[in-house]
Amino acid sequence: MRRFATRAILAATRSPEVNQTPSAVPIYQSAAFSTGDASELGDVLTGATAGYAYSRIDNPTTAALASAIAELEGAQAGLVFATGMAAIHAAIVSVVRAGQTIVAAKAVYGTTRDLMVKVLAGLGIETEFVDPRDPAAVDAVLARTKSPLLYVETISNPTIVVSDISALATIAHGHGAALLVDNTFASPYSCRPIELGADLVMHSATKYLSGHADVLAGVVVGSKARIDALRPILVDVGGALAPIAAFLVLRGLPTLSLRMERHSETALELAAWLQGQDGVDRVYYPGLPDDPGHEIAVRQLHVFGGMLAFELSGGREAGRAFLDAMQLAERTASLGAVRTITTHPPSTTHRQLDAAALAASGIAPGLLRCSVGLEDVEDLREDFELGLAAARRVTKAAAKRG
Repeated sequence: MRRFATRAILAATRSPEVNQTPSAVPIYQSAAFSTGDASELGDVLTGATAGYAYSRIDNPTTAALASAIAELEGAQAGLVFATGMAAIHAAIVSVVRAGQTIVAAKAVYGTTRDLMVKVLAGLGIETEFVDPRDPAAVDAVLARTKSPLLYVETISNPTIVVSDISALATIAHGHGAALLVDNTFASPYSCRPIELGADLVMHSATKYLSGHADVLAGVVVGSKARIDALRPILVDVGGALAPIAAFLVLRGLPTLSLRMERHSETALELAAWLQGQDGVDRVYYPGLPDDPGHEIAVRQLHVFGGMLAFELSGGREAGRAFLDAMQLAERTASLGAVRTITTHPPSTTHRQLDAAALAASGIAPGLLRCSVGLEDVEDLREDFELGLAAARRVTKAAAKRG
């Protein structure tokens, strides 16, 4: 008989026999997978044989998530990452090389902009920003820079600009460039950019895909060839998603359609109500008939989404007062959760930008971004009324001072 320590190790690591199909994808919380012999291990590690050897390279739970999201997006394949930013980084560097230029939409997530203008610039990759609503400008910049990549967001963060994916794909492909779309704000329930001509689509799966604000994850989907080009970056840079995180995102996917319908219904009602409120200069929401992106949204989106933004006439101080007065909505920098989240982009998600860069991105000092949750709309409206009342008081006091 083997000795105690050996028996304890073997007993505790023996996989149970399961002959029935589980209701949920199992969490394969294992760093490594044993093979029958050295030859099999070599074949699995080199990809000659399908299988698993080491979870940084691949894992059954993370593979199940990648496959599920690719299917929902209408893509051939996908890869999941530890965060949305890891996914964006991998997607970009799978296409762009040192000495080349990225053409990107002016209004993008602040950390995405930082990745481009600080991290990638230090590696010899430049970025030029352009208004995605101006096809002639996009065409001209792609022609001048000979860029291999056009980067846009389906619905921009935080100004809720809706990009015309089909038109931009045509322009990009006319210059031999790939179109990479961040579809986080829309979700595949609302929009599937691959079906509109995009080459790669990414998500911060932290947001709507998981939906519960309890996990960090990212994903990129596209053709098999493009995902094959991404895989060495994931493996060698080490941005692998943990199996437990993959499980949590998988848990959220079955309710995505239900959640997006409710998010959108409530957001539209709040946006229409905000338009008539004193102290609100402008409301950004593609479901509003007078929104500049409404026509594209009607054509491209299944639902208008849960993200809206609005400008307070009192500027930064009014925005701060609005947030501090709210009692229901959370004050944080994330989005896409069951709870409503309201934030002030100039001091949070886009804090890296100076006044000039904020203005160039269309972000006003009093802009507030709201991720509308699943609460009752009447309760949210009451909470917003508290915020607006506080913002008006601050604005009036500032006007009296001079």
